[in-house]
Amino acid sequence: MAFADKYLKKQRLYPDYIKDIASEQLNIIVTIPCFNEPDLIPGLEALWNCERPDCNAEVIVMVNSGELAGKEILAQNEKTIADAANWMADHQDEKLKFYLIHQPNLPKKFAGVGLARKIAMDEAVSRFNKIDKPNGIITGFDADSGCDANYFVEIEKMFKKHPKANGANIFYEHPLEGTEFDQPIYDAIAQYELYLRYYMLAMRYAGHPHAFHTVGSSFAVTAKAYIMQGGMNRRQAGEDFYFLQKIIALGKFYEIKTTRVIPSPRESDRVPFGTGKAISTFMEKGIIDYKTYNYSAFKDVKKFFDRADDFFGVDYDTYLNKLIVDLPGPVRSYLKEDNFFESLDEINRNCSSVESFRKKFFGAFNAFKVLKYLNNVHEQFIDEESIVVCAKQLLIDLGIETKGIYSAKELLEIYREYEKNHE
Repeated sequence: MAFADKYLKKQRLYPDYIKDIASEQLNIIVTIPCFNEPDLIPGLEALWNCERPDCNAEVIVMVNSGELAGKEILAQNEKTIADAANWMADHQDEKLKFYLIHQPNLPKKFAGVGLARKIAMDEAVSRFNKIDKPNGIITGFDADSGCDANYFVEIEKMFKKHPKANGANIFYEHPLEGTEFDQPIYDAIAQYELYLRYYMLAMRYAGHPHAFHTVGSSFAVTAKAYIMQGGMNRRQAGEDFYFLQKIIALGKFYEIKTTRVIPSPRESDRVPFGTGKAISTFMEKGIIDYKTYNYSAFKDVKKFFDRADDFFGVDYDTYLNKLIVDLPGPVRSYLKEDNFFESLDEINRNCSSVESFRKKFFGAFNAFKVLKYLNNVHEQFIDEESIVVCAKQLLIDLGIETKGIYSAKELLEIYREYEKNHE
């Protein structure tokens, strides 16, 4: 019995699409969801132009549509399939193979990017299962993304260096200038990417161990970790965040900073939130000063995380009257409203050491809980603040000079450089 037999039998929705025999040297599979996509070929070209790794690699493009898709979308998918098939006919070698799979009429309740990623990633698991390779690497990529030429090589290198790794995120940078888009698009993506990096680094500064980027176009997981956490979800947006948080919680999650994915900054209405939707909102509302979570909310929760070990083994009276009374008001209010002691009590009844307690503590107050806390305190206590203001405040606490820096683009360049050079 191969490693993924049980998962595929229970969780897979469709039988094998790819009939070719998987090479024993296959070790990286790139999965690309593709829906109503006019810009697939440049992304395929970027992957084709990559330096070949020592192992073999495959790219699976999953063209999909829901049962309610309109004629224009279906026509674009047919054109994408024809164009991709023609391109793939001339772009195959022993080290890198491209496959196109097509699944129309996805059920309306689930049709979307999450289900498309799941189908493609399940296909990748099946490919690795045939050669019994649980440590085979599956990457997420987007149909309109590009990448640096060392994409495959650096991914392979990281997983060789850390053979027990469960996954990694891959450094990403949206283009900030050029002729492909109007200037307001580049201005908007600078603010939005700054928000993404501010949020992650503010969470990390607060002391949360699960603070990593969760971007659908730039991650890698092992087939074993993928099935261990039940595979990709079928969410129609935010699927990458929810999926990767489950992988991150396993531990042994790394950052690949020696290559780069280049996501598109274009507008999109294909998902209810995410980068494309955010840029569309920027354009529709003429936003020139993006508002985000106030930095004070992160500083407040940092005081809670800094004291996490103090909550080991405590009873309700100590928790209520001696511990949380010293926390900032918004944090204290959220903990009471969330009945966090119930989770804490459950953890303490099942932990014999502070080390195991700490792991379960942050499993209970995980990234989803942080997001709920942030939304709660902004509804009840504090206002959102300009991303430029917040980003500068965090940099000051990180020991970085910000005098004379006022634009999102300048700040973003500092954030990118900081991330590249700090674990």
